[in-house]
Amino acid sequence: MTDDIRDTVDGVIGALADPTRRHLLDLLATHGEVTATTLAEQVPVSRQAIVKHLAVLEAAGLATSRKSGREVLYAVRPDALNATARWMTALATEWDRRLAAVKRIAEAAERDSR
Repeated sequence: MTDDIRDTVDGVIGALADPTRRHLLDLLATHGEVTATTLAEQVPVSRQAIVKHLAVLEAAGLATSRKSGREVLYAVRPDALNATARWMTALATEWDRRLAAVKRIAEAAERDSR
Protein backbone atom coordinates (compact mmCIF):
# COMPACT_ATOMS: atom_id res chain seq x y z
CA MET A 1 0.00 0.00 0.00
CA THR A 2 1.35 3.41 -0.91
CA ASP A 3 1.69 6.17 1.67
CA ASP A 4 -1.06 8.18 -0.07
CA ILE A 5 -3.53 5.31 0.11
CA ARG A 6 -2.53 4.56 3.71
CA ASP A 7 -3.14 8.20 4.66
CA THR A 8 -6.51 8.17 2.87
CA VAL A 9 -7.62 4.95 4.55
CA ASP A 10 -6.43 6.15 7.96
CA GLY A 11 -8.34 9.42 7.55
CA VAL A 12 -11.53 7.71 6.40
CA ILE A 13 -11.49 5.11 9.17
CA GLY A 14 -10.77 7.79 11.77
CA ALA A 15 -13.56 10.02 10.48
CA LEU A 16 -16.07 7.18 10.31
CA ALA A 17 -15.25 6.01 13.84
CA ASP A 18 -17.70 8.60 15.16
CA PRO A 19 -21.42 7.70 14.84
CA THR A 20 -22.46 11.34 14.38
CA ARG A 21 -20.12 11.69 11.41
CA ARG A 22 -21.43 8.46 9.89
CA HIS A 23 -24.97 9.80 10.29
CA LEU A 24 -23.99 13.11 8.69
CA LEU A 25 -22.41 11.28 5.76
CA ASP A 26 -25.63 9.29 5.32
CA LEU A 27 -27.64 12.51 5.35
CA LEU A 28 -25.33 14.13 2.81
CA ALA A 29 -25.64 11.08 0.56
CA THR A 30 -29.43 11.24 0.84
CA HIS A 31 -29.94 14.99 0.46
CA GLY A 32 -27.10 16.06 -1.81
CA GLU A 33 -25.79 19.56 -1.15
CA VAL A 34 -27.06 20.96 2.14
CA THR A 35 -26.10 23.53 4.74
CA ALA A 36 -24.95 22.77 8.26
CA THR A 37 -28.16 24.39 9.48
CA THR A 38 -30.27 21.93 7.50
CA LEU A 39 -28.24 19.03 8.90
CA ALA A 40 -28.54 20.38 12.45
CA GLU A 41 -32.32 20.11 12.16
CA GLN A 42 -31.94 16.34 11.71
CA VAL A 43 -29.17 15.56 14.21
CA PRO A 44 -29.40 16.07 17.98
CA VAL A 45 -26.27 18.24 18.22
CA SER A 46 -25.64 21.96 17.76
CA ARG A 47 -24.96 23.58 14.42
CA GLN A 48 -21.44 24.42 15.64
CA ALA A 49 -20.81 20.73 16.41
CA ILE A 50 -22.13 19.82 12.96
CA VAL A 51 -19.66 22.22 11.36
CA LYS A 52 -16.79 20.65 13.32
CA HIS A 53 -17.86 17.15 12.29
CA LEU A 54 -18.17 18.29 8.66
CA ALA A 55 -14.63 19.70 8.84
CA VAL A 56 -13.36 16.27 9.91
CA LEU A 57 -15.28 14.62 7.05
CA GLU A 58 -13.86 17.18 4.65
CA ALA A 59 -10.29 16.69 5.92
CA ALA A 60 -10.72 12.93 5.38
CA GLY A 61 -11.84 13.56 1.80
CA LEU A 62 -15.38 12.32 2.48
CA ALA A 63 -17.15 15.65 2.04
CA THR A 64 -16.66 18.86 0.16
CA SER A 65 -17.88 22.38 0.80
CA ARG A 66 -18.52 25.40 -1.36
CA LYS A 67 -19.79 28.87 -0.67
CA SER A 68 -23.03 29.94 -2.26
CA GLY A 69 -23.67 33.53 -1.29
CA ARG A 70 -23.64 33.65 2.53
CA GLU A 71 -24.17 29.90 2.89
CA VAL A 72 -21.75 27.00 2.82
CA LEU A 73 -23.08 23.90 1.08
CA TYR A 74 -21.71 20.47 1.92
CA ALA A 75 -21.84 17.34 -0.24
CA VAL A 76 -20.46 13.81 -0.24
CA ARG A 77 -17.17 13.22 -1.97
CA PRO A 78 -16.99 9.45 -2.64
CA ASP A 79 -13.39 9.02 -3.87
CA ALA A 80 -11.79 8.48 -0.44
CA LEU A 81 -14.56 6.11 0.62
CA ASN A 82 -14.19 4.16 -2.63
CA ALA A 83 -10.41 3.88 -2.11
CA THR A 84 -11.01 2.62 1.43
CA ALA A 85 -13.55 0.07 0.18
CA ARG A 86 -11.03 -1.19 -2.40
CA TRP A 87 -8.38 -1.52 0.32
CA MET A 88 -10.81 -3.43 2.56
CA THR A 89 -11.75 -5.74 -0.31
CA ALA A 90 -8.08 -6.46 -1.04
CA LEU A 91 -7.47 -7.09 2.66
CA ALA A 92 -10.43 -9.48 2.86
CA THR A 93 -9.24 -11.31 -0.26
CA GLU A 94 -5.78 -11.74 1.23
CA TRP A 95 -7.22 -13.09 4.49
CA ASP A 96 -9.45 -15.49 2.55
CA ARG A 97 -6.37 -16.71 0.69
CA ARG A 98 -4.45 -17.21 3.95
CA LEU A 99 -7.33 -19.01 5.65
CA ALA A 100 -7.76 -21.31 2.65
CA ALA A 101 -4.05 -22.19 2.88
CA VAL A 102 -4.40 -22.95 6.61
CA LYS A 103 -7.44 -25.12 5.86
CA ARG A 104 -5.52 -27.06 3.20
CA ILE A 105 -2.62 -27.65 5.60
CA ALA A 106 -4.97 -28.78 8.39
CA GLU A 107 -6.87 -31.13 6.06
CA ALA A 108 -3.60 -32.59 4.73
CA ALA A 109 -2.34 -33.13 8.29
CA GLU A 110 -5.60 -34.87 9.20
CA ARG A 111 -5.37 -37.16 6.15
CA ASP A 112 -1.73 -37.97 6.93
CA SER A 113 -2.55 -38.86 10.54
CA ARG A 114 -5.02 -41.58 9.53
